[in-house]
Amino acid sequence: MNTVTDTPTTVSTVLRPIDRDGLMAFAEKGRNNPGTRGKNNVHTVMQGQYRSLSYVGQHAPVVVDEPLHLFGEDTAPAPGEIALSGLGGCLAVGITAVATWKQVKLSKLEVFLEADIGNPAAWGAGGAEMQPPQMGFQDIRVKVLIEGDASREVLEEIVRHANFYSPVANTMRNPIPMSVTLAD
Repeated sequence: MNTVTDTPTTVSTVLRPIDRDGLMAFAEKGRNNPGTRGKNNVHTVMQGQYRSLSYVGQHAPVVVDEPLHLFGEDTAPAPGEIALSGLGGCLAVGITAVATWKQVKLSKLEVFLEADIGNPAAWGAGGAEMQPPQMGFQDIRVKVLIEGDASREVLEEIVRHANFYSPVANTMRNPIPMSVTLAD
């Protein structure tokens, strides 16, 4: 079935699959020890103006900048756009995992994200006086374009399930402890 109508379609090309047996073993480990936590590490180095490089493992650095109207050089995505890309990537990973678990072959998966964000506080540099709930994303809208060898209802359930269990979506939805201190 496709996402536009409920008429059957032939899925001729599927997205490159993940290792289902490996996924099932990973899920079993989680069921056996639900308190297990991983760790993400990033090292960010400012280059000048608002351009920074964030180093993640052995990968090429993630470049972050601000647009010209916010005094950056517009050489890379803004921090909020990077945060949204993390959310989009996490949702795509989750949707792929849930589809694999349910043995649904996907032929298309795209995630479109849009968020309302403002900076009247000017990063705390003399702008409007605001409280934390008034700053940052005020609304995030996500649309998922998904096609595969399942009905629209099954595809909707896959997306709902992946959203519910998404670590990044839940990080954005739920308050979490966070500390920002000077390094030793």
